[in-house]
Amino acid sequence: MLLVLALIIGLISGLAAVLLKLSIEFIKELFTSHGSLQIESLTYFLLPGVGMLLSLLFVKFLIKDNISHGVTRVLESISGNKSRIKPHNCFSSVVSSAITIGFGGSVGAEAPIVYTGAAIGSNIGRKFGLNYRSITLLVCCGAAAAISGIFKAPLAGVLFCFEILLFNLTMGSIIPLLTASITATAVASLIMGGGVSYVSSIDPFLLSNIPYYLLMGVVCGFVSLFFTRTTLMMEGRIKKINNVYTRWAVSALALGTLILLFPPLYGEGYGSLISLLNNNVEGAVDSLIYSSLSGNVWFIPIFFTAVLLLKVFAMSFTNAGGGVGGTFGPTLFMGGVLGFVISRFINLAGVSVLPESNFALVGMAGLMAGVMQAPMTAIFLIAEITGGYELLMPLIITSVCSYVTVRNFEPYSIYTKRLAQAGKLLTHDSDQAVLTLMKTSEVIESDFLFVNTHDSLEHLVDVVEKSNRNIFPVLDNENRLQGIVTLDDIRSIMFRKELYKSVFVYELMHRPLDHVFIDERMDSVMNKFERSGAWNLPVLDQGYHYVGFVSKSRIFSAYREQLSQVSHE
Repeated sequence: MLLVLALIIGLISGLAAVLLKLSIEFIKELFTSHGSLQIESLTYFLLPGVGMLLSLLFVKFLIKDNISHGVTRVLESISGNKSRIKPHNCFSSVVSSAITIGFGGSVGAEAPIVYTGAAIGSNIGRKFGLNYRSITLLVCCGAAAAISGIFKAPLAGVLFCFEILLFNLTMGSIIPLLTASITATAVASLIMGGGVSYVSSIDPFLLSNIPYYLLMGVVCGFVSLFFTRTTLMMEGRIKKINNVYTRWAVSALALGTLILLFPPLYGEGYGSLISLLNNNVEGAVDSLIYSSLSGNVWFIPIFFTAVLLLKVFAMSFTNAGGGVGGTFGPTLFMGGVLGFVISRFINLAGVSVLPESNFALVGMAGLMAGVMQAPMTAIFLIAEITGGYELLMPLIITSVCSYVTVRNFEPYSIYTKRLAQAGKLLTHDSDQAVLTLMKTSEVIESDFLFVNTHDSLEHLVDVVEKSNRNIFPVLDNENRLQGIVTLDDIRSIMFRKELYKSVFVYELMHRPLDHVFIDERMDSVMNKFERSGAWNLPVLDQGYHYVGFVSKSRIFSAYREQLSQVSHE
């Protein structure tokens, strides 16, 4: 059944990927096929902002949900929402990102299509009443199919799920993932042709260039760090502007100015990137503004260094200003530009003679490995989209160096950093994954009878008689926890009737060893149990009102149940 569903998901996700690519190209051709420089410049300046506004209005008034940062949303749904993704995500990301990118927004289409594929998998799984484990697998099938369909790279789609989405890949899950990926690739190739997407020819790999690939790997690592931290910082600052229309206006103005000055920032930038990969450097500049400088040999690498650094800002303005798009595409674009710039500077300096298109391709893998912290995906994606494995050795060298470099400074990828800060990130560590999936609210026991601070011993004994518990929360008149009383606290006096009227609960109670909040992360709850040595801890809401208790035995039981869902096929 899972194989059949994987095939169906691959088919639908592949069609969605093709639809998105064709929609972007159609919108782009509709508005940018002008010959006049004045009209072209005005187009570059105005259109991205128009696309961002249309996307903003579509999401705000029709979708009424946050659909930005697609890959992060998929991860969040797996860890915090039992892999359930809303039905509208099967189309909303395609529509909004097609508008955003088609009008020139400086983002990528890959994250939105991943979100779309994952939503298709999630909703099909829920229609068939599957359990969490199976729905999660179908979510990953949809994401793998989306990557495969948009790049025609089935192995990269599977590896993307292994490194970024699936926290516990097993042999049983590989076959459905491959089925979905191959199906989506076949659909995309059938409709759009099966040719190589990016480069027409590759120069032979020379062992003498290994030191330069090592150097580029280290540089890619530091640029990845710049990419991740600048993106999060910029989007955070822009979103501090509370009024969405003011935020849009500021972002649209800034983005339009950047694109006007540096046309390769327009849209995904793949047109300029393909020109670089095929040694059409002048065509990659795509602007007559700098025609007087084109005779200077140093102009091209300096121009593209500026493009490289400003792409992060252009992407941040697009996303924060209301556009919908991902970081996957900008990562590939920046990596290709970085590889070209490094090789061009080395060539101009006369240090060596390097194949610039090769370095641009390898740079794409290097930056992806650093930003996404997914070196295997980076290596095989570039190998697949170039139509061969001639560059496999430099791809491995640069990707590994980039990954190792960035991991020394940043343990999380661009997709996982926000989730890690919120404690919602699943990892390949099954124990940590289980604790992330567990919710404190789901293990609360509420059958404890409570007493008031001013109740007498007589009343307390009556409550003990009716209870099958040996802990009694003590509450005030506003239901706030004041302390607890245990059987051990009253064992020596509970049968002394002469004390029933003179001894009160507030004299017998004591403070609990610790307490937890109803929305507290489970790893924090377990740390409190370990620290305190308690077997039961009271649960409070944010107003410190009593909710119930959590016990070690109940948590262990829930842990075993959850572990069986994430560790076995």
